[in-house]
Amino acid sequence: MFFLMECRHHPGKDAERDRLRSAHRDWVRTGGNGLASVLVGSALWDAAGQAVGHWGILEADTLQTAHAFAEGDPFAAEGVVDETRLTRLADTFQAHRIAERLTQP
Repeated sequence: MFFLMECRHHPGKDAERDRLRSAHRDWVRTGGNGLASVLVGSALWDAAGQAVGHWGILEADTLQTAHAFAEGDPFAAEGVVDETRLTRLADTFQAHRIAERLTQP
């Protein structure tokens, strides 16, 4: 199943986010040690160009597994993330159109 993951960050957590960025990218690259596969994602910015969160499209076996991936992300585990929303995508989602996944085997 595919999910849209939207994570909003607490304001004023720029230093923590910067400190954790490498660990976050490793988490994404490994799919949370195999919990999920991240097809694509990016930072979310406000109108002034300030980081306010991040999003990704995940492939996971269940909603619970997708939640485990999101909650295990260092950004979430270390308190940068304020709110996470996971929305299942339609069964007709065309994942094959994303040429290179962020999670690598």
